[in-house]
Amino acid sequence: MNVPSSLLSGLIVAAHGRQYRVRLANGEEWLCYPKGKKSEVVCGDRVAVRGSQSGQGVIERVETRKTLLYRSNALREKRIAANVDQIILVVAAEPAFSAALVSRCLIAAEAEGIAPRIVLNKNDLADKLPTARQRLELLASLGYPLLELSATRSVAALIPHLEGKTSVLVGQSGMGKSTLINALIPGVTAATREISAALASGKHTTTHAQLYFLNTESRLIDSPGLQEFGLGHLNFTALEHAFPEFAPHLGDCRFRSCRHQQEPGCALRAAVEAGQIAAERLQLFQTLARENRL
Repeated sequence: MNVPSSLLSGLIVAAHGRQYRVRLANGEEWLCYPKGKKSEVVCGDRVAVRGSQSGQGVIERVETRKTLLYRSNALREKRIAANVDQIILVVAAEPAFSAALVSRCLIAAEAEGIAPRIVLNKNDLADKLPTARQRLELLASLGYPLLELSATRSVAALIPHLEGKTSVLVGQSGMGKSTLINALIPGVTAATREISAALASGKHTTTHAQLYFLNTESRLIDSPGLQEFGLGHLNFTALEHAFPEFAPHLGDCRFRSCRHQQEPGCALRAAVEAGQIAAERLQLFQTLARENRL
């Protein structure tokens, strides 16, 4: 990173609205604010900062990102994490998770070239586990890596997959992300709360993105719990290519302008009829295309 001598290089390790904690090369952490009214800074960003007073500074520049995970709808976009190599999608045997939300997160990861991994937490709940596994069968059949564990018992199986990477934990509230962080990094007191039995969904515990250092080469970003994941930023081509199983069939439609809805000679619809693509995956694509008015 080429930074003028008057500026210091840093890494965004926590994002609290328009306030950011920046770790400098010497290990110090400063509370910094973005320059100007609009802030596009996100946890995981490499930045150049200028000191304003003791322990505080101004973010003068965000360095070029290699990846950016974010969600968006017609009104706004929400940036989640930058410069990540891997997304860890955390679901649980209980409470019930949204399979559609998981699929949308995977599509966002595919579009950014971020390696995905699904973690099924709370696998010690034997009576709930079969249903959770069944709901993930399709994604597992598509080759998405799936790892089962219980964060309250052992996370040893996950550790090798985090080595040498910057990973981001993503999932709905109540899936056990904070418990997972606590198990991976002893001494970190990530807040946890009891699951709301009445609502059968978790209470929000993480209110900001936070980056943790597992070791000098491995980093883990915890993100706030999600309830939705819009993909309004994806154009038609990006959306097509975010479904890996579509790849062998793209370009084979009768019409070059095929939108894979009801057009005759659609190669994707033919692949569904031949059992090569799951019908629900094409339906998801069609839903997203309509949402994005593509």
